[in-house]
Amino acid sequence: MKLDRMDGMKRTHYCGTLRSDNAGDTVVVCGWVGRQRDLGSLIFIDLRDRSGIVQLAFDDSTDKEVFKKAFSVRSEFVLMAKGKVRVRSSLNPELPTGDVEIEVSELKILGASLTPPFDIAPDTNAGEELRLKYRYLDLRRSNLQKNIIMRHKIAKVTRDYFDENGFLEIETPTLIKSTPEGARDYLVPSRVHKGSFFALPQSPQMYKQLLMLSGFDRYMQIARCYRDEDLRADRQPEFTQVDLEMSFVDREDIFSIAEGYVKRLFSEVLGIDIETPLPRMTYNFAMDNYGTDKPDTRFDMKIEDISDITENCGFGVFANTVREGGTVRAINAKGAAQVYTRKEIDKLTDDAKGIGAKGLAFIRWVEDEPSCSFSKFMTGQEMEAIYDRLDAQKGDVIFIVADKKPLALSVLGAIRLTVAKRLGIIPQKQFNFVWITEFPFFEYNEETGSYDAMHHPFTAPLDECIEYLDTEPERVYADAYDLVLNGVELSSGSLRITDPELQAHMFSALGLTDEEAEQKFGFLTGAFKYGAPPHGGMGIGLDRICMIMTGSDSLRDVVAFPKVATSAELMSGAPSGVDEAQLRDLAIKIDIKAEDRN
Repeated sequence: MKLDRMDGMKRTHYCGTLRSDNAGDTVVVCGWVGRQRDLGSLIFIDLRDRSGIVQLAFDDSTDKEVFKKAFSVRSEFVLMAKGKVRVRSSLNPELPTGDVEIEVSELKILGASLTPPFDIAPDTNAGEELRLKYRYLDLRRSNLQKNIIMRHKIAKVTRDYFDENGFLEIETPTLIKSTPEGARDYLVPSRVHKGSFFALPQSPQMYKQLLMLSGFDRYMQIARCYRDEDLRADRQPEFTQVDLEMSFVDREDIFSIAEGYVKRLFSEVLGIDIETPLPRMTYNFAMDNYGTDKPDTRFDMKIEDISDITENCGFGVFANTVREGGTVRAINAKGAAQVYTRKEIDKLTDDAKGIGAKGLAFIRWVEDEPSCSFSKFMTGQEMEAIYDRLDAQKGDVIFIVADKKPLALSVLGAIRLTVAKRLGIIPQKQFNFVWITEFPFFEYNEETGSYDAMHHPFTAPLDECIEYLDTEPERVYADAYDLVLNGVELSSGSLRITDPELQAHMFSALGLTDEEAEQKFGFLTGAFKYGAPPHGGMGIGLDRICMIMTGSDSLRDVVAFPKVATSAELMSGAPSGVDEAQLRDLAIKIDIKAEDRN
């Protein structure tokens, strides 16, 4: 097929912007053919661009050559059409442009298309792997285009807000020194310094602190970050965060800026007023009540401690757990008895065992009296105490886990979410923010019998906890905070250590020798000796904000060219091998066992 040239014709309107007010106007539109409907003496074409769809009309009054072209086009052909806007005889209330159509007088076929491998429609039933292989076609679907457009608007509001509040956007390097930050680095070999490697930044952490030392007291950046770790629905190996740091501030100043940001963002992008100040809860409160440090507070079903009720009961599983220093915790799924049959509870028990629980006890109240397998080992008074503690009523199901406290809480936290989704009690258009504060500074490692750092090594401990660094690490809490939205961690941040002596003390507490600390962080700790202002900040996950604000289930729906679970990009075939000449330049030899070769 011979394609047409534009020949000086210019687009005057986007397809989705035309309305009845445009009736009588002569317009030029461009886009892709959504579908063509040939009715003999009538042809209709749905023309689509990023703004929406408009109907092109061809009839007996249309120039014969133009009509012939309209007859020849197929799905995903690229067209330019000129014509007069008129009111449609058959209105389509489902389309914003459903009141009008274009009576085409000139038609240009700018690009032909093969038959697409799947239907370019919001509700396509094509598998994700196929869609990601043809991502450039997938991105033509209106729902994904709306997501990417909203992401652009989110980024614009972000820059505007921080600029108006005195922040400077400063770029930091992408090729940096490899330093331990919790996840595995992506490494980049150096051709000039053979045998040495750059790392891609997991975050701009050290550079933004250096900017504070350089006198740029309010920094922000929409920063690209990289972590070589296993993927999931809310994680990609390369991601974007709204990174910020502030000097001469305390935690309240940082909270105020962050709260102003989310309030502005949701107001301008979604027209939703987020009430501030945002609620807060400590890490310990979140774990005790929700079983996670990123609680979804859109629904109730809090975890209750029933250890005091069961510590001397006749049911050995409960009593022995408490006697050995564990805990017995429970949640009440209100009105769940009809949904959670014995078969459904067995499935839930398998889920609990899959995440480490030894089992899942339950009380199901269907008849006039509750029923459970362990009631024969309990006194009536003990059972009544459990019902009272959980506010149980007919129709409810109580789920109970007995184990070491961290495991019991995490298992019930996961079950709480599973049950809530199954019952359909989570409000879908509600946005519940919460600050999580006072994180433990260290976490106990069961395998090594020692304490590991819970945060990066520049996180400041709370002043009142410094005296316990060497003697009682379990009593040390960090001046750190997370911002959580609907059970998703949006942001992590902290105030930073700026005292060189305290920083050296912290490295020692983390098990680093002076030599190791100097090798890994010397360029930053050396800078602290030249006058470091008090500072702190946070990084807010832009991808995750976009995922929640667009109502998407996966980050892949808000990232233009995402990776899959194996960290591969299916469309381009990355990662891929390189030729021997490139490897020789880098002094690299590939040695892969046959069983490890892809």
